[in-house]
Amino acid sequence: CLFLETKRDVHEASLVQREDVAAFVADLSNREFAPSTIERRLSVAKGYHRFLVREGFAEADPTQTIPLPRKPHTLPDVLSVAQVSELLDGLPSSNPVEMRNACLRVSELVGLDMDRVYFEEGYLRVLGKGSKERIVPFSGMAVKRMREYLEEARPELAGAVQHPVPAVFLNARGGRLTRQSVHRITAKAGMAIGVENLHPHTLRHSFATHLLEGGADLRAIQEMLGHSDISTTQIYTHIQAAQLKEEYFAAHPRA
Repeated sequence: CLFLETKRDVHEASLVQREDVAAFVADLSNREFAPSTIERRLSVAKGYHRFLVREGFAEADPTQTIPLPRKPHTLPDVLSVAQVSELLDGLPSSNPVEMRNACLRVSELVGLDMDRVYFEEGYLRVLGKGSKERIVPFSGMAVKRMREYLEEARPELAGAVQHPVPAVFLNARGGRLTRQSVHRITAKAGMAIGVENLHPHTLRHSFATHLLEGGADLRAIQEMLGHSDISTTQIYTHIQAAQLKEEYFAAHPRA
C-alpha cells in the first residue's frame, strides 16, 4: 500500500499495526472519499489480513477491531400521487410503440413472457433478482392497457421478425425490450411533466410509498416488491414520516 510505505514507513504487510490501518482510514476520510468507497477499501484490507493470518504469514490481524464506516441513510426519490397521475395520463397511445409504453407502468416487466400474464386471475408472475418468482397483482386501467397492447400493438411489433420471441414487451424491431430502453422511455416521460432524470426505480419507490399512504400492509408491499427482508421495505415508513414532517413545518412555520 503506497500510503503505508510513504506515510507510515511500513514496507511489509506482516508489520502493519492497528494504528497504521486507522491512519489509512482517517486519510481517506480527510480526502473526502465517500463512505461507500472507504468501506470497500477497508473491506479489502480486512480480507487480505485475514488471509495472511490464516496462511501463517502474519501473527495477528491489525484490522480486526477497526469497524467498517456506516453508510449515510438516504431516502429514495418519490413522486407525488398527482405527478404519477399526470405522468400516466399524459402517455400517448396512437401507435404500437406508444401503446407498449403505456403498459410499462404495470411493473418491472422487461423479462416478462407471454405465459406469465393471467388476465382472469388478475396477476403477473414476475422473475426478480436471483430468479426469484413473485406474484404481482394488476387490475383496472393496467389490465385495459395491457389488453389493448397485446391485441392491437404487439402483433404489429412481432411481425418485424421471422422468429418471434416470447417476451410481452417488444422493441420496434420485434426483439425483447431492454432495461436501457425502459430507462430512456421513463426519462422521456418524466421530461414531459417537468421531472428530470426520472428513473424506473423512482416509480417503484413511488408505488410503494403511495400504497403505504393508502393503508396497505407492509408485508403485502414487501411481497409485491420482492424484498427478501422486511427491513428493506421499512424504508418507506421513513419516507412517509419525512413527508409528514415537511408538511407540518410548512403549515406551522413557527412550530
